[in-house]
Amino acid sequence: MASFAPRLMPGSPYPLGATWDGLGTNFAIFSAHAERMDLCLFNPSGRREIARMALPECTDEIWHGYLPDAQTGLLYGYRAHGPYDPPNGHRFNQYKLLIDPYARRLAGDMRWLDSLFGYRVNSSRADLSFDRRDSAHGTLKAVVTDEAFNWGDDRPPAVPWADTVIYEAHLRGLTMLREDIRPHERGTFAALGDQRVIDYLRRLEITAIELLPVHAFLQDRSLSEKGLRNYWGYNTIGFFAIEPRYLASGASNEMRIAIRRLHAAGIEVILDVVYNHTAEGSELGPTLSFRGLDNSSYYRLVPGNRRHCVNDTGTGNTFNLSHPRVLQMVMDSLRYWVTSFHVDGFRFDLGVTLGREPHGFDPGAGFFDALRQDPMLSRVKLISEPWDIGPGGYQLGQHPPGFAEWNDRYRDGLRRFWRGDAGQRPDFAARLAGSSDLFDRRARRPWASVNYAASHDGYTLADTVSYVERHNESNRESTQDGHNENYSANWGVEGPTQDLQILDTRAHVQRAMLATTFFALGTPMLLAGDEFGRSQHGNNNAYCQDNELSWLDWKQAASPEGQALAAFVARLLALRHAHPVLRCRHFMHGKEQPAPGIADISWFDQQGEAVSVEAWNNPDERVIVLRRAARDEEGAVPALTLFLNPTGEGLTFRIPPPHVPMRMLIDTDKPDAPERDLAGETIEVAARSAVLVIGIHKVETT
Repeated sequence: MASFAPRLMPGSPYPLGATWDGLGTNFAIFSAHAERMDLCLFNPSGRREIARMALPECTDEIWHGYLPDAQTGLLYGYRAHGPYDPPNGHRFNQYKLLIDPYARRLAGDMRWLDSLFGYRVNSSRADLSFDRRDSAHGTLKAVVTDEAFNWGDDRPPAVPWADTVIYEAHLRGLTMLREDIRPHERGTFAALGDQRVIDYLRRLEITAIELLPVHAFLQDRSLSEKGLRNYWGYNTIGFFAIEPRYLASGASNEMRIAIRRLHAAGIEVILDVVYNHTAEGSELGPTLSFRGLDNSSYYRLVPGNRRHCVNDTGTGNTFNLSHPRVLQMVMDSLRYWVTSFHVDGFRFDLGVTLGREPHGFDPGAGFFDALRQDPMLSRVKLISEPWDIGPGGYQLGQHPPGFAEWNDRYRDGLRRFWRGDAGQRPDFAARLAGSSDLFDRRARRPWASVNYAASHDGYTLADTVSYVERHNESNRESTQDGHNENYSANWGVEGPTQDLQILDTRAHVQRAMLATTFFALGTPMLLAGDEFGRSQHGNNNAYCQDNELSWLDWKQAASPEGQALAAFVARLLALRHAHPVLRCRHFMHGKEQPAPGIADISWFDQQGEAVSVEAWNNPDERVIVLRRAARDEEGAVPALTLFLNPTGEGLTFRIPPPHVPMRMLIDTDKPDAPERDLAGETIEVAARSAVLVIGIHKVETT
């Protein structure tokens, strides 16, 4: 360490983090139980500590100091002094360099050394032992930054929820195989902001791209030892920092430029965020940041045995959002991404964990209350993954107003319906109607149900119709990982086949699933690549596959089959955007009549008659006919009828009365066929196909 010691002035406890003011930098960090906090400075390479000084002040449990002449680009970290007392929840170890939770940028590479752990790895006393080795040479360093950026005339697209169509994508996987992108930019925000990528998204007619985690995250030691990588990124270590490898230029403005260009194209950006746990793992994990700063404040610990972390997340630890400073950090992080990056919304990983109070999940938890009253965050899109693995962890439909929720019951019902399972009709009818049985309370709207056929977690759509068994051998977990039940079917052969009949069946089911999802009430979400048939070869848990298994294959997208399916998806979405009744802003219950004899929502059988109670309860009845109607701005009543035939044979359906001239908008059996007028009162629906028709009913006015 260098002999000189810069002098710290008292500084300010606010704002938290390292704040450069042009003349110097203010450092502020929370710890309720530390006895001393050292600021450590490093040379530009991060390999040598050049100064260490104690923060001179502690105000309201915030340690702070101001360093004159400290410029942007300065590398720093902290060492927290205090008791090492695991049975009482304290794990201070001054020998461990700690990352600032508010760091805007992280530098260096994590090296998985035993010195990163606060205890002696392999000691017979496990985490009750104490390790005195310096961890600075193995861990990341925080960097002082300047957040200035000229946003010009950027405006959030502010797409209404009812009009929203989400495209879920992995930033890296989206462009790694795009040969028209410069090699060093592939997999980064620079590629996302490329006009060719944006034009592709616009052609699909999606309105929002939802990115898997882009916060700075760590590679799991166990995966690194297997030669694998944490691809998905649900292992956050910096909630204010961008994952460094997602920036081709190394500058955070690259992300801002990409968002500005997407906004100019009318596309919103939603971030998948992980505030339920951190990369430090269980009590046997490393001491990198939060654990060493104040373990008993940042993490929920087992009552009566505070040596152990509560593990409602399945990752070893659980953030303690009941603590006001931890909640503040999460809220500060969310506001940072909205104000500094103009992000349009968030999808909360394991959202139930965020709503846990000491007594369990609570829709009125502090986190939800803080979000709902915040004048900024309450206006962006908020989406929850409504489950975790803790007690009472499945809470679909139980989140407060203002939230949308991933609806896995829609996903599973869709797959089982089109697989032809018996007894699916009543439940899936509810899913098509926006899952009002789950969401129609507290004045919530249909958009609260995020409907999807596939997401990053599980099979792709193509694999859902190609595999029965998961094929996760490349994950090197003895194929014990991933979902056991995927409600999939291979239609005769497991995986790839040259059988034209099987391929035709798979194509039919894929198109039917896509049409059903985009025409159902709720917010549709499309998994990136499903629009051209992307496969992960049966891997339903590709979290550690940072390779061509997970990356989008743009050669496949350019193939005739890929282009045809993508054009079909764009056509489906154009229909959704063109017909408001497909994205109605209110739940329909069949109690309103926008036209005589036409209810706002109705269900019919193959003969065009209203479905009886006995028929609803008949497990062998499979077909669904759904009609929705609403008065338009000109006073007419467009009625759109969706015919769903999941059986293995073509069927003749009678169009429900009252009869008016009808026009077929799309038939998934003939995806290229143009719209056409219908003659007569019946319609043919091919096996495993969906047909959408429209009739305009006139309303007499006096």
